[in-house]
Amino acid sequence: MTQLSEGTRVSRSAIRPARGRRSQRRSRTTTRLISYALLSIGAVAFIGPLLWMVTTSLKTKAEIFSYPITLLPAVPQWHHYVELFTAQPFLQYILNTLLYTVIGVIGSLVGSSCAAFAFARMRFRLRGPAFAVMMATVMIPSWVTLIPAYIMFSRIGWLDTYLPLLVPAFFAAPVNTFLLRQFFRSIPKEIEEAARIDGAGNLRFFFMILLPLSKSALLVIAIFSFVFYWNDFMGPLIYLTSQGKFPIQLGILNFVGENTQDYALMMAGATLAILPCVVLFFIAQRWFIQGIVITGVKG
Repeated sequence: MTQLSEGTRVSRSAIRPARGRRSQRRSRTTTRLISYALLSIGAVAFIGPLLWMVTTSLKTKAEIFSYPITLLPAVPQWHHYVELFTAQPFLQYILNTLLYTVIGVIGSLVGSSCAAFAFARMRFRLRGPAFAVMMATVMIPSWVTLIPAYIMFSRIGWLDTYLPLLVPAFFAAPVNTFLLRQFFRSIPKEIEEAARIDGAGNLRFFFMILLPLSKSALLVIAIFSFVFYWNDFMGPLIYLTSQGKFPIQLGILNFVGENTQDYALMMAGATLAILPCVVLFFIAQRWFIQGIVITGVKG
């Protein structure tokens, strides 16, 4: 009897861990299925409008306004993309957007990297309070400074030019400065000390050592800036009045008339406008994610 009871205890003690492992496996599977379901719903919610935009650009006017709604066109109307460049100076819009974006990205990299270097590596009085004030400006809505900025640019004669849009890019943006500052502070001080011993000054250390080591962080700032300036609508709408200077986002607005709206051409223009951002993401997503992870390291 004693041997039997001892064998029963052993078998029960062996069964309990097995049941525990099965329950844990079952709970992990359930959690994974719920996560996949939520992610699938979110993906459909985000991708659905994009697919609707692309299919609408290929529909006829009757199919766009038909009821019940047709998801796919019977015959794709590819000529809408050709009419974009004949109905409006769409090529000029693309060139304007490209010029605006390239200069804006360069300005963001130059201004933010210089300010981040000063806050991360240089020693001066009130460095901490100055950085705190700079970061506090993130909480100020852009609408608060819109009217004063417009009046200022109007008085110095910068309206209907790209100067109100591009000159502020060379002054450090707080978020970009914060990301670069965190990355600069994560670089070991021993590297800076070795450069100082070899006779490197601030500029030489900044351009020849710090910036080459910060390619991933700079790439993240470049991607953020590219997406912002390529998709910027409000700035050009406020400061530009000449149609020949319109970027692509503002040029699409010309397809909205007083009495009619050409939805097919609008969606075709929107498809071409979003295409560079999609291509950029698929090309640079690895560096983008890597840069986000690195810039999040505390210095």
